[in-house]
Parts: sequence; C-alpha cells; structure tokens
Amino acid sequence: MSRRRRTRAGGQPARQSRTGEAGSQSASREGAQSQARGRQSGGKLRWYKADLHTHTPASNDYEEPAVSYLQWLTTARERGLDIVAITDHNTVAGVAAIRREIEWLTRLKEENRLTPEERSNLEQWLKLANEIVILPGFEFTATFGFHILAIYPPDTSVRKLEHTLLRLNVPEDRLLAGSTETGASTDVTTAYETIVDSGGIAIAAHANSTNGVAMRNFPFGGQTKIAYTQDENLSALEVTDLESRSRRATSRFFNGSKTEYPRKMHCIQGSDAHRLDNDPRNSRRLGLGERATELLLPEPTFDAIRELFASRFFDRTRPFRAPEKEVDHLAAARAEGPNQTQSFHESANIKGGRQTVVLADLCAFANTDGGTIFVGASARKGKVKGLAASKQVQTELQQALSERLTPPLEARFEILANSGGDVLRIGVDAGDSKPYCLDGSKFYVRNDAETSLALRDEIVALVLESVGLSSDLVANGDAEDAPVSTGAARDGKSDGNGTGRSGVSDGGGKQGASASDDPFYLPQDGVEIVSSETRGGTAYYVVRNLRNLRSVGNVTRKGARKLWNYAIAQFEDSPVKSDQIRWKKNVGYIRSGKRAGKRRFDLALREGSALRVFYGVTSEGMEGAWAQFVEEGE
Repeated sequence: MSRRRRTRAGGQPARQSRTGEAGSQSASREGAQSQARGRQSGGKLRWYKADLHTHTPASNDYEEPAVSYLQWLTTARERGLDIVAITDHNTVAGVAAIRREIEWLTRLKEENRLTPEERSNLEQWLKLANEIVILPGFEFTATFGFHILAIYPPDTSVRKLEHTLLRLNVPEDRLLAGSTETGASTDVTTAYETIVDSGGIAIAAHANSTNGVAMRNFPFGGQTKIAYTQDENLSALEVTDLESRSRRATSRFFNGSKTEYPRKMHCIQGSDAHRLDNDPRNSRRLGLGERATELLLPEPTFDAIRELFASRFFDRTRPFRAPEKEVDHLAAARAEGPNQTQSFHESANIKGGRQTVVLADLCAFANTDGGTIFVGASARKGKVKGLAASKQVQTELQQALSERLTPPLEARFEILANSGGDVLRIGVDAGDSKPYCLDGSKFYVRNDAETSLALRDEIVALVLESVGLSSDLVANGDAEDAPVSTGAARDGKSDGNGTGRSGVSDGGGKQGASASDDPFYLPQDGVEIVSSETRGGTAYYVVRNLRNLRSVGNVTRKGARKLWNYAIAQFEDSPVKSDQIRWKKNVGYIRSGKRAGKRRFDLALREGSALRVFYGVTSEGMEGAWAQFVEEGE
C-alpha cells in the first residue's frame, strides 16, 4: 500500500525571534542574535532540548499560581531547555503577560525610570531571551474533550492567537479563563486545519492518554480514530510512553506498517507541567522540562521544527535523557529484534554473498512498508561485531545499490559509533515506483521478519498498484470457491477448516476487513487461509496477509514461507472446531506458543454461522477486542 505524502504545513514563514512579537525592539534584537547563533556552524545539525507542552500560571489548574513568569522562564533555562512552547488551556494570557512585562521594563529603561530591582529583572529577561526560544501557543479543547497543541512562530501577535481561538469557537468571555472547559467548540480535524491555516503546527496532546486522540477504549468509530491520527494537518503525536520498550508502545503502533494507519507519525514527549518541580507525592505530576524531547535541527527555530515534522527523518527526534542515560538506538533496535521493518547483518561482504542479502532486504523494504537495516551487528545478545571499514562498506553498498537495483531507490546511510566497532544504519521508505527489482529479475517482499522472493500474485499486485489499478486476486478467480461478499462468507463452512471463511471484498487489491467501522475488527498481523482447491492431488491455497490485507493464491504447503507453512500445517493437521475455542463474545483464543523467539497466537472470529481462523498473530497485532487474549498467552 502506498503511503500518503504529507504536504508541508501551511502558513507563511515568519521572522524568528526569541520572545515574541515585534512590539519589543529588544526582543527583535535578541531574535536576530539567536538566528546568527543557530547558523554559526554553517547549518550543521545539532540536538536541541525542547519541551513543547507546558503550562504557566495562566492555566487555571496551575498548581503554583504564585510563581512569577520570570521565575518560570528561569527554571526552564535551568533545566537545559533550548526551546519551550507555552501551551496554556484555551488561552494565550501567559504569553501576553510575558510580553507586557518585557515591554513595560524596556519603556521604563528608555525613560530612565528603572528601580534597581526592575533593572535586574530586565537584564535577566534579556539574558534568557538570548538563551531560549519561546514559542507561543495554546492547548485547545476540541469536541468530546480531545486536547490539541497549537504552536506558533515567536513573533505571532497575541491578537492573531486570540483570533484563532475565537475561530475555534472559544467564547470571548473565556479567553482569559485558562480553563479546559469551553463549551461547544470545534471538531478535531477542523481544529487541525484551522491551526495550520493560521500559521501554526498542530500536535495531538498526550495522544495515548486521557483526553488524547489515540487513547484506548474510547467509544468512537475506528474511521474517526484514523482521521484523528492520520490527518495531513497533524504534525506529530505527543505521547506519554515514548521510552517504553513494550510492543504496545504508541510509537510502535504508528510506525506506518498498519494498513489502516499507513502514515508513520513523528512521536514526541512533553512535560505537560503544571508546576515548576516534580510532585514528590505523585510521580506523574512532572515539573517544567522534566519530560522533554531532543530535536536534531540546523537552528532552533519554528520553521526548522515545522520542516522536521513535515519530513520523514524520524531519527531526528528522540526522548531527552541525561548524558549518562544517552539513548542507544542500536541497543534499542537489537532488543526489539528483526521484524517487518527492521533487519540485521553482521557484514556486507561481496564475497560470500552478504552484500546481495543486504540489497535483497532493501528491495523488499522498498516493495513493502519501508524499513531500517543495521550492518555490522546481529540481533543476538552479546558484543557487537562492528565494521572495520565502515565508510568503505557504505561506498560499496551505495554503488551496488545504484547498479543492481531498479528503478533507482533513495536510501539514507548513517554510521553509528559503537564500542565494538562502527555499525552502518540504512533507512529506506516504501517506494513510489514499485515493483523494485534486484539484478533485473528478482523481486523481493518483506513478510514479518522474513525477506523472500515475491510470488507471481504478489508481483502482479505490485505492478497494478504502481499504475493505480486494483487487483482482487481472490475475486478474480485464483480460487473457484473464494467468497467475495459478506453473504458468501456466512454461507461457507463453519468448522474453520473448509473454504468460504473470508470476509468481504472491497473490490480493490486488498480484502476488506468488514463492513464494521472498527479498524481492529481483524488482527493487525498474522495470516488467514482464505480458500483452497486440489489440482492434480496437490492442495493450493489462497493466503491472506493480515498486515496489509493482500491475498496471494496458488500457495502450497511445500513451497510456503515459514508463517504460511505453519498456517497450512495447522489447517491440514489440526482442524479447529468451534467448541475448542475460548470465546469472548464473537472473538476467540485457540492457542499460543513461541516461534522464532516471539509468542504468536492463533485466534478465531465468529461471523454468524461462519468461522474465521487467524494464524501466527503477535501481541503487537492484537488491538481492540483481541487485546484481552494477550495475557492468556503469556
């Protein structure tokens, strides 16, 4: 499935300053100095610590209302923040208060009326203005209570920000309240569009948690959740589990590998601080800057942040950690292991064919969901082998890629320093010119953690996809008795072992999940035996890949890939009966076990009198009603 390309967020680029609108000459001067500092390295990228979700005493639920704004900004800088966004609840009163204080002190200075205390405060304000970028904004409460961060260039006027809040239906008499309650406001996707149209960037606040657009078990339709998290005007998801290694972490769910969620999302974290310091009685009540994100930017400006979020450079954002806890991307990847979008190779030597294996992975990722390859390390525990001549390996791979893979494919190469030796990281997106071919005749695809030559039906599907046509391999007759409608599915056998157990067809190149609006109606990975027929004494199957809902015909047990072979073997040797299934309403648990170091589940779905069986589903693919079976398999 091709990915939708994001257009860059709207709004004209604004002149950057550190503290705000052009009403303060000192702020403008400091802004010019900050831009010069940002470019002093000739545009080289560096990491900047940012907290893009903070509150000030302007929010009515701020827990330390006596804190001054100067004390607030001083704390932000003491925490090492380079960039901070002020996002009070449905108000920009905090932004306005900071600007008024700077302008008032500046006017007193011009009139030579400053007291010693006021002079000290102004000097401190100007010093901070040269050290930290302040981005104005607000945290908007949309329909159904969902929270959205709206962040703007530093010189955006308070009047413009308040006008945007009015456009979002925040009542005029509530503009200074700083409350999460605004009455009837604006729906989520319209809010995204309005924020971008007014020159800002929209970020879903604490998306996986309370009042977040991706929170679990919220009773709204699946298509609505897809729209709220995949909208082209949404720049990023702020999540509270960015450092989680769990397979159910939010960033892993939105990694672009799910059919209903094809757009990989930038995921960041923010403190959502309503106080200066952590609450010792409640670890979830964080202090200012205590949960921050690092952004790899050419300069600390709004435009640079917006361009990063509009790009596919997902490795240029990371959770901030203290120096002794620096993020080890290689260690994190090895802990996760090979999967649909990640592979490992200890070498890429031309001799022995290891270079060809790496190129095959690149070809497969380009033909499927994109992915990352680590060369110089295996996924096994233990010391990293590393590459003795990493730059030479990179050059050889780049040359081989240009000579052996067609059509041309753009890949990102990066050398990671490691105590065991350098490791080469190669990233590639799902290609725009599928199918990609190695050495003129070899078409590879990626299925779970396995790269393999594409079957005839897969090649046909890739070709048709590349020219914008659809191909329903099942409905077009690869299996005589394959169902093409809900009725056909329900008229089929119900013992889970005959033909006619698949769901509806959407008429496209993929089998539709259901008429249901629930994107988790089916598991998100694993395979399903759609139908079978016997020709010349050999059983031929149509197998559906639940990750992309594409069906492949003419699969035999002998020639099937690992997971497909397992599914066919279970289908033939261990027929499933309905009374053997542990049912929870219409979904059921059959069995689970470890395969290749990963626990996999066989699951069932009851559709009227019909029974559908799904083989080799991982816990990552068990969302919605399926999630209740994860603990049973542990």
